[in-house]
Amino acid sequence: MIRCLIIDDEPSAREILSAYITDSPQLELAGACNNALEAMDFLGKNPVDLLFLDINMPNLSGISFLKSRTHLPSVIITTAYDEYALEGYELDVVDYLLKPFSFERFLKAVEKAEKRLTPLSPEQNFLLVRADKKTHKIAYADILYIESLGDYVIIHTSTQKLTTYDTLKNLEEQLVPHHFIRVHKSFLVALDKANYMEGNLLVIRGCEIPIGGSYKEEVVNRFMRSSLK
Repeated sequence: MIRCLIIDDEPSAREILSAYITDSPQLELAGACNNALEAMDFLGKNPVDLLFLDINMPNLSGISFLKSRTHLPSVIITTAYDEYALEGYELDVVDYLLKPFSFERFLKAVEKAEKRLTPLSPEQNFLLVRADKKTHKIAYADILYIESLGDYVIIHTSTQKLTTYDTLKNLEEQLVPHHFIRVHKSFLVALDKANYMEGNLLVIRGCEIPIGGSYKEEVVNRFMRSSLK
């Protein structure tokens, strides 16, 4: 169960989030605060796993609150203003919900939070991916490469392609220890599946994957080392 705290000065926003949390069996509403100062006091006395944090609040903004704290639960920003998105992600928030958001969009953010909050066991060798209204279990060994497509990623396996709501950065954190490498801002590949390199391309089963300039040196070094094994 993920314990959640809402921090928002708008009563209607608190009501909507409270209802969404109540309707989500994996979530528990720990409390709701009108402002960041009240939240500081609450966090000092209560265990919380996930914050739903508004940006524009009196006295102390959500961004200032994030910057002022060294240890915080995972954070999902909820705001009517999109200009803070980049700054929010630089502060390592889980997701950025732009008001008004649907229950479906809320659940996608929660799913990302669950992935961050659930530690992977050393034995885990698969991804759980939500696509086509189903949850798919994909073995790491079956993944050829993953392609970023805006707010979604396409996971290319040896037998299928699955499109899911996620970020390449989030998947990279899970897969890097398992012989995966970022070769481009939009591509993460299983290096042991690569057939050959040619110029700025990495070829995997006939698919040409571009190699970004800032990644090329590391990709070349890793590919050469893997070829010598």
